[in-house]
Amino acid sequence: MTAASPVGIVTPLPVRASIPWYRRLYTLVLAAIVLGALLGYFFPDFAQRLGPLGDVFIRLIRMMIEPIIFTTVVVGVGRMGSMKDVGRVGLKALIYFETLTGIALVLGLVIVNLYRPGDGMTLDGTVTAGYGAHASSVGDTLLNIVPTSVIGAFAAGNTLQVLFFAILLGLGFSTLGARGAVVVDFIEQLSQGLFSVIRLIMVFAPLGALGAMAFTIGKYGLGTLHQLGLLLVGVYSTCLLFIFVVLQIVARLGGFSLWRFLVYIREEILIVLGTSTSESALPRLMVKLEELGCSKSVVGLVVPTGYSFNLDGTSIYLSMAAVFIAQAAHVTLSWGQQLEILGLLLLTSKGAAAVTGGGFVALAATLSTMHTLPIAGLALVFGVDRFMSEARALTNLIGNGVATIIVAKWERALDERRMHTLLDRRV
Repeated sequence: MTAASPVGIVTPLPVRASIPWYRRLYTLVLAAIVLGALLGYFFPDFAQRLGPLGDVFIRLIRMMIEPIIFTTVVVGVGRMGSMKDVGRVGLKALIYFETLTGIALVLGLVIVNLYRPGDGMTLDGTVTAGYGAHASSVGDTLLNIVPTSVIGAFAAGNTLQVLFFAILLGLGFSTLGARGAVVVDFIEQLSQGLFSVIRLIMVFAPLGALGAMAFTIGKYGLGTLHQLGLLLVGVYSTCLLFIFVVLQIVARLGGFSLWRFLVYIREEILIVLGTSTSESALPRLMVKLEELGCSKSVVGLVVPTGYSFNLDGTSIYLSMAAVFIAQAAHVTLSWGQQLEILGLLLLTSKGAAAVTGGGFVALAATLSTMHTLPIAGLALVFGVDRFMSEARALTNLIGNGVATIIVAKWERALDERRMHTLLDRRV
């Protein structure tokens, strides 16, 4: 079977070899998650010693993120054809990102005010040291996007700075015509080599999921304080509400089934569930979206940008955790103050990388900026922060997948026939 690509080239739909269900990656990852949870519950001391398995797997993935983002963005922007095209796609993506993250933040604020999980706790105002958070202005945030050294940006793993440099380099190559196309072709080959490395790393995904889940359950246990459990349930419920109501509406307007899309990326969802970081599935998500019919240039620009600017799950967590701390400390926040928090979170959430702990760092920065909220609240939520990272990461992953399809459709860079063919046969 063949399908027409967005630029009119007829390409064959990929044929996947039939693999027994018990050997498929998502089955192995799911089994590893269950085994890790059982080990953590029944053998907590032993389970905590398995933590390095998850840490090593995440490091292997993180090792590849900046090079992959660099190569895919350079290729995507370099083949856009003109700065006008790049600016148009980027502007559409940013409008979408700000709209959806704003909805996520408002939804979190509304739910936490109605649900009030922090009532009944007593948190004093003692300042908790050791978190290293600091206030950041709009100027600091913008300044941090521009690297003082390109090599330093790669060495520090600063995704925003790498993305900024990659966009500039791609724009530069796009102005060189045929000479630039030669270099872009070489970088594309390098990108394919990097994705091959990712495929090798993914063989160890079940071990990573086993180690991460075993360590979490073994260290923190299943029993937490009642209010912290309520916060946990609240964050998960709000993320599910965002996915199956907000994103469902967006998907319907985009002309595709959200549920079928979730089935299509089920392997990536389970990997994120096991590792608690949406970055672990970023390379595979980009491949899946291109296979689905989104143009390579749109995927190469929208997905990496979304991992810094479209963190819907992190936005929900930040708004709920900030107000939860206020409730626990018996600090009454007016709606004006909550709108101020909302404005701050629109900035700090952009610096929350889609990795485990990124949301917690952004929360620390927000509390340091808002003098009305006790910094001691960080210690309050730290114990269950790890449990909430799965909800954040899953929502971030799904949100960025939907965003890419929508932007591709806006750009008329989506092969809808191919998309429906693949989605329909996955169910």
